[in-house]
Order: sequence, then structure tokens, then C-alpha cells
Amino acid sequence: MLAPATRKIEVPLVEVFSSLQGEGIMIGCRQIFVRFAGCNLACDYCDTQFHEELIFNVETEPGSKQFMTLENPANLNELKHVILDWQCRCNNVHQSVSLTGGEPLLHADKLKVWLPEILPILPIYLETNGTLPDELRDILPLVSMISMDIKLHSTSGTDTAWDLHANFMALGAEKLCQVKLVVDASTTAEELIRAGKLVSQYAPGCPLILQPRTLASGLSLDGRSLLELQKIAGSAHHDIRVIPQIHHWLGVC
Repeated sequence: MLAPATRKIEVPLVEVFSSLQGEGIMIGCRQIFVRFAGCNLACDYCDTQFHEELIFNVETEPGSKQFMTLENPANLNELKHVILDWQCRCNNVHQSVSLTGGEPLLHADKLKVWLPEILPILPIYLETNGTLPDELRDILPLVSMISMDIKLHSTSGTDTAWDLHANFMALGAEKLCQVKLVVDASTTAEELIRAGKLVSQYAPGCPLILQPRTLASGLSLDGRSLLELQKIAGSAHHDIRVIPQIHHWLGVC
């Protein structure tokens, strides 16, 4: 008897690569990054290519920074075999598969089908802007860890979705490993306190990360300024950490 054909799971991707996590509490962990195309926000400071193109890039060897191009939409069934192969060839060094973007939750319907195939290989680390709680609900049991950003109006140029963030944290609190804020000289005390209170109320065991905005010339804030921002946020939440991006300094993707 012929086996039924496997239904293709197709989504638009930007790139797939193996590298070190460069942000937050997971800094230095090796991950397989799957960058999804599309985003529901448009942040001023975003330096990531997330627009859908006719092609996407996949590393030819994990960590090589050498890429081949494939046609969009990507077939996630085939990507499963790439992930398994990379994990084996890298001596199981990968800590997780990072779903990043753009905004991965825009593709929650496809992830709901695909992630059960990936979980036996590696845990799932979701990087998200925390504005799509309904989509999170669809895949929450399949996600191992969530890194959520709060997009402050001062730095992102987009209105902060406080109510959506609250709903998102209330739903995903047990999986949240961090909430991140990109901060610079324009960040207000009111924003820091409100973010701190939100985390304290809905995910009290989760650290709030202040990530200084990265400029071509270096960090946007000096140490003294960062200490002051940490002090302000600390009035609203007990675990405030200052962690800059490091992948630029390390020269990795």
C-alpha cells in the first residue's frame, strides 16, 4: 500500500543559519536561527531584513557564513532534515531552534503543524514582539522558551501596545525567559516603570532586560546612564538586567 503524501508546510523565510545568540540572558548559546519574513510592526531601530523576497538564504555549512539561495516559500518539511543534520554534524552543540523574524507568530498556523516535528530534535525558542496573544495560544504548548520584546514608543517610533503585551504575558508567563526593552537617551522613566510593573504583575519570575540601542559608532548610552535607567526600572520590578547586543562585536550573524 502506498503511504499518503506528506502535505507541504510552506512559509516565506529570510534566512536559516547557525550562530550564537547575541541578545539577552541566552547570550553565547548556539542556536539554529530560522528567520521568518513579515512583521506587524515597523520599528525605527530595526536593523533586520524581514521583508519577503523571491528567495531566502540557507548556510551551506552550519556557522560558515556562506549561503546558498532557495526559492520562497520555503518547504518546512525539508528544513526539518537540515536542522537534524546540523545538530548531528555540530556534535549536538545547538541549544535550541530560534524562531525569529520579523514576527514568527504571523505564521502560527503553519508552526502549529511543523513544530511537533522539530521538538524531538531541539527545544523551541520563540523571539517575538509580544503583540499577538491569540496566535501564541495556538502554539504555546509547542514552545519551550519565549523571549518577548516590549516596543517602547520612545525608541521604536510605534505606539506601545500595552494591553496586548499584558494579554500576551498573562498567557505565556510560564514560558517567558525574558522581556526585553531597547533603550536609548529618549527612553522615559514613565515607560520604564510601566514596563516593570507589567512584568512584575504578569511574569514576576521573569527578568526585564534593558538593551541599549546599538549604533554604528557603538552603544547609544554610557554606563552611568544605563545604571540610572536600571535604578528607575528597579522601582517597579525586582530583576532588572542591562545586557547589550554582542553579535556585532563577535562578528557573527
